[in-house]
Amino acid sequence: VKAVTDLGPGFWVVTPLTDARGFIVLINRGFVPAERAAPESRAEGQVEGPASVTGLLRISEPKGGFLRDNDPAGDRWFSRDVAAIAEAKQLSGPVAPYFIDADATPNPGGWPRGGLTVVRFANSHLVYALTWFGLALMSAGGAALWLREERRRGAGGR
Repeated sequence: VKAVTDLGPGFWVVTPLTDARGFIVLINRGFVPAERAAPESRAEGQVEGPASVTGLLRISEPKGGFLRDNDPAGDRWFSRDVAAIAEAKQLSGPVAPYFIDADATPNPGGWPRGGLTVVRFANSHLVYALTWFGLALMSAGGAALWLREERRRGAGGR
């Protein structure tokens, strides 16, 4: 899957992990630069046999990314669309509707490099507070103007 990270442009390596019951979870094992996209260029990182993964559970990204749609027929992916990847790769068995972004535990040979998931929540509390206090002041000012006009009308009518 196409990726842009702090390490530059490249790809996410997404691998199916099947448990003993046949349940499949797609694992984003991490980032590789474009010159390491071919699996044979990082043979040490091709793990066989039992494995465990620690990471962050993420929901599927079915709408594509970078303003581009995924192209399953051409094997070009711009987002991690679990259902489309599972169908295109003909994964047999139940596939989880989510994927796991692996943590920074080093892979043999150093690639792929996990732990690059950016989890950043905007801290806009001051902006929210200023907005609501500003709205409250405007409402109070509007109410004061309305009351003044009502008093003026009431005094003029007597």
